[in-house]
Amino acid sequence: MTKTNAMRLLEQAKITYQTSQYDYSEEDLSGVHAAEVLGFDPAMVFKTLVTRGDKTGPVVFVIPVAQELDLKKAAKVSGNKSVAMVHVKELLVLTGYIRGGCSPIGMKKKFPTYVDESALDQTIISISAGMRGKQILLAPQDLLAYLGAKTADLTQKETGNE
Repeated sequence: MTKTNAMRLLEQAKITYQTSQYDYSEEDLSGVHAAEVLGFDPAMVFKTLVTRGDKTGPVVFVIPVAQELDLKKAAKVSGNKSVAMVHVKELLVLTGYIRGGCSPIGMKKKFPTYVDESALDQTIISISAGMRGKQILLAPQDLLAYLGAKTADLTQKETGNE
């Protein structure tokens, strides 16, 4: 497997990780699809979302693939009044990564990063390795420590059938 920048950075930091690879499709770059193809529980597979806060500028959120980011919670935890998703065209310029291959590790700059607290319920989590079709599996505590990230409740709560 080709080593990605994210993998090299973890090795430099002496952080243990494993990798997995899957065939992806341009039609479905979702993390849920990645979890299904890899046979992983979607609760352990996390996606990286890049937002722009009205006060702080770019903020990164890492949440379970089957969940939606709660923008109000995201804004509050990051010290903003509001946050909005960065446009997909801006993603590569800002982070060095493309949609479907955005890793929280190894972005062009170090942005404030928040990981959903549910990551702490997992022994191992899966994140993008920085390339479509490649995942890094590592302990959530190692990811948090490496990124200097904080945990918070970041996802929308599922509502019942009303």
